Amino acid sequence: MPRVLTGRLGSAAAPLAVAIAMVAFSGCGSVSSGVKPESSLLAGSQPPSASTPPSDSGPLSSASREPVPTAAESPAIEPGAGQNGDGAAEVKVAQAETPQDKGEPGGPPADDEDYDPWEKFNEKMFEFNRQADRFVLKPVAKVYSVILPEPFEVMIGNGFDNMAFVPRLVNSLLQGKFGGAGRELSRFLINSTLGIGGLFDAAKYYGIEKSREDFGQTLGFWGVTPGPFLVVPFLEPMTVRDGIGRGVDSLMNPLSYVGPIPFFWTGVAIKLGEIVNDRALNLDLFQGFEESVVDLYSAVRHGYLRRREQLIKE
Repeated sequence: MPRVLTGRLGSAAAPLAVAIAMVAFSGCGSVSSGVKPESSLLAGSQPPSASTPPSDSGPLSSASREPVPTAAESPAIEPGAGQNGDGAAEVKVAQAETPQDKGEPGGPPADDEDYDPWEKFNEKMFEFNRQADRFVLKPVAKVYSVILPEPFEVMIGNGFDNMAFVPRLVNSLLQGKFGGAGRELSRFLINSTLGIGGLFDAAKYYGIEKSREDFGQTLGFWGVTPGPFLVVPFLEPMTVRDGIGRGVDSLMNPLSYVGPIPFFWTGVAIKLGEIVNDRALNLDLFQGFEESVVDLYSAVRHGYLRRREQLIKE
């Protein structure tokens, strides 16, 4: 499942260099992950869900994002439908009191997906990522969007998404979802030919939508518990289980094997290009959202955990 060049770009060079190094050490694929879910450091809270059909906006549309499935009584993050069909132009927040089941005294909650023993650390890392997005990633994306017109950004995004079909295909098979695996193979063949190397989503004309499977879901499908919620610098929110899943997905992503060392930095540059391109397509992400919610960290955490829970059940 948003566009500001400021005078801070000069002072942001050092954080950007650190970000590049973190991306490199995370395996060239873990910031966006093998299956691209989000548009920024905070967007891990609202990747697409299969509960709502994606909008069909033609071959130039980027991967559609759908509303985050949420419980009616709980805080939620819900992306609206943007003009590009990416569903990131508007974010709605519903807040209500949610009773917590604490389970046994001294132990984790009965629902271990709400277990956040590292909350103090996570909140600090969440704020760090929020500021990194505000002062580094978003300004760079603004410049990028001025240089490159949006239709070309969409085509580049489609190309990255087409190359990332392998993790979705493999995880569909591992979960016994052979229909999803067949769709992934069909989409890759159609988009790689009629879609000119994946630059156009030609498969949508045939009503073939991509699956949303990743290895974190596969682990959950086979009964692996999520573990604590975790936020680390320069990466999207996750659970321990999903962190392992992202690492495995990145190993299956062909973009992780652009070239061996000393061509390693080529792969890093490609991954950074994917991140910036995706952020440029969502410059209005979280616009006004921070002023709309009392506890941003809790809202993002809850939206992410509920979405992951729903994806595993589907």
